[in-house]
Amino acid sequence: MKRVLVECRDLFFRGKLQAILTASGAAAVREEPYEVAVIELGGADAPQRIADLVTRGVPVLAFGSHVDAAALRAARDLGARAVPNSELETALRALV
Repeated sequence: MKRVLVECRDLFFRGKLQAILTASGAAAVREEPYEVAVIELGGADAPQRIADLVTRGVPVLAFGSHVDAAALRAARDLGARAVPNSELETALRALV
């Protein structure tokens, strides 16, 4: 079973993410070990969190509003796969 770190403040998206993970046979976790991380952009600590995870070799799927192109671009520059909210479900299914 793949363990996926989920850091998401939005209850709507968190529920969707957990449903996708459960259907895929993966588990949402809050502590290590985990093989993949899903990080919601917009929080002040998101860029540092992404950088830390990428440095440790953890693949990161970052997501955020399509109107915040700068945040999505910054996450990509840090080594994450960054997608707008509208593409989150498809990207997560492909990852797990």
